[in-house]
Amino acid sequence: MIESAEFRARVADQLRTQAGSVATLSAFVGLDGFVDEILHVVDKRQSADRYDRVRTIGDFGDRLSSASGQSTNVELVNVMTKLGGNGPIMANALASFGMNVSYLGSLGWPSLHPVFDEFARRAEVASLCSPGFTDALEFEDGKVMVGKHYTLKEVNWSTIESRFGREKFALRFGSASLVGFVNWTMLPYMSDIWTNIQRELLPALTGPRRRLFVDLADPEKRLPGDILQALELITAFGTKFDVILGLNEKEAYEIAAVLGLDPTPRDWKGLAELALQIHQRVPVETLVIHPVTYALAVSAGEVSVVAGAVCRRPKITTGAGDHFNSGFCLGKLLGLDNAASLLCGVSTSGHYVRTAESPSVPQLIELMENWPVA
Repeated sequence: MIESAEFRARVADQLRTQAGSVATLSAFVGLDGFVDEILHVVDKRQSADRYDRVRTIGDFGDRLSSASGQSTNVELVNVMTKLGGNGPIMANALASFGMNVSYLGSLGWPSLHPVFDEFARRAEVASLCSPGFTDALEFEDGKVMVGKHYTLKEVNWSTIESRFGREKFALRFGSASLVGFVNWTMLPYMSDIWTNIQRELLPALTGPRRRLFVDLADPEKRLPGDILQALELITAFGTKFDVILGLNEKEAYEIAAVLGLDPTPRDWKGLAELALQIHQRVPVETLVIHPVTYALAVSAGEVSVVAGAVCRRPKITTGAGDHFNSGFCLGKLLGLDNAASLLCGVSTSGHYVRTAESPSVPQLIELMENWPVA
């Protein structure tokens, strides 16, 4: 695992040299969109304005389990309401770097939901339907996402053609430096959209190979056959794109199980070995896995592992993975190798969980040069 100050200083210098070219990059990302409420669960209320928070998911689970056969009251405190969804969070972070971003997703219909107004000032955005809604219960050791997804069935190829336009979609898809399709799990027609893209748009693409990023987003609830079909479609984009498949640690074990591999949790060396096995069966250009404290990437049979900017008391965790993905893609678009791109990813998420804000490129450089200890 790479975690030296010399490595971070070298990558910071590379970023500083390349910073001027970020404005020449473009991204076309979609297709989800959520309104996120970030919530704390009250353990003990001290007064009208003060409370002790339930600290861990295990503690929350114990409280719920103890109510079995009886009943219980759970108080939630709103910490913030913000734009949500894997796509808007990732695209907003890319725009914060200074990239030219176009976004298509479920941001409100017939007009944008107000939570996306600031995003719309940073990027070119278009919406297909009303957003989903997520109650994000945040704890010190993770988060529980409770979602309302009923509007997302409107994100389909027919709606794209009628409300956005096939030709406009083809133009964005066919010209962006980076294409990002995220949140496959919550979009029931994403595989159908991919099938239509590959049948109708992919054959006509010409010019140099570009990058396409995919995040399945916790596929545990989806059927194994649907997951396998999605992996085949993702791999098929490789005829025209250098494909990046991004997974968090939990998702890596879920994909391993579907592929018939051993899904037993393991340390970073064991996860690196599992990543090689997954990559052999899902031969995208790059496979990325990002646990909480480090991240790894596999390309051409080689694994790179980089330590993360660990934060013991994060200000926010919802969206940290999407920020990692944006940072990693930034590195790859700038021509950095996997290790340097991983550092861009963990630095982006590291800044975000500390500040609840998406970083600029200078802020990434600053974090690399002044690496936090916790």
